[in-house]
Amino acid sequence: MDSYSNEVFPQTINQILDKIQHQGYGVIENAIPQNLIEQLYQDCLSNQSNFHSAGIGRQQDLKQDNKIRTDKTFWLKNNNQSQQTYLNLMNDIRLAVNRHFYLGLFDYESHFAKYDIGDFYKKHLDAFKGRSNRIFTTVCYLNTPMQGGELLIYSDISDEVIEKISPKAGTLIVFESERFAHEVLPTNDIRYSIAGWFRKNNSVAGIVDPAS
Repeated sequence: MDSYSNEVFPQTINQILDKIQHQGYGVIENAIPQNLIEQLYQDCLSNQSNFHSAGIGRQQDLKQDNKIRTDKTFWLKNNNQSQQTYLNLMNDIRLAVNRHFYLGLFDYESHFAKYDIGDFYKKHLDAFKGRSNRIFTTVCYLNTPMQGGELLIYSDISDEVIEKISPKAGTLIVFESERFAHEVLPTNDIRYSIAGWFRKNNSVAGIVDPAS
């Protein structure tokens, strides 16, 4: 385990727990150590051929629709030290949330996301009530674009935008997946991030969820 967890992360975790408890989401600047952010950013730059156009839906329902989203993604596979360290930190969050809220989160999945100039992701939910195992969404920014690519978080009871977050390297956002619709505004500069989801096991009728 990297020393990040012992030296830096407890304060970030406490902020996340407090913000989730009081409002269902949290935005924490400088949440991830800058040298790890830089390593993850370089990981993106060296893996350009692994980015592919993102789809909407999951598994057999997955499809592409460039009227809804135009970003590109590739999944973290824990295949180098920076990815392993980041996934270890996310596991620390998972364990803390389970202890604090008595939840059965047992898994975390995540992918790098690349937004080229002009890319966007229209307003959407990452989970639908009773139909998804995604409980909390995370977004971690890996660079700081000059302009554009802001994340909008919408109220869960109206169409009001309650947060407009400019991408900034090291910022971590956590929110309830089925509660808060959100949107990525068109980018004016290339934007890199990691999107992830803490999940429960919703296996039914012999179908394993999450699938391997």
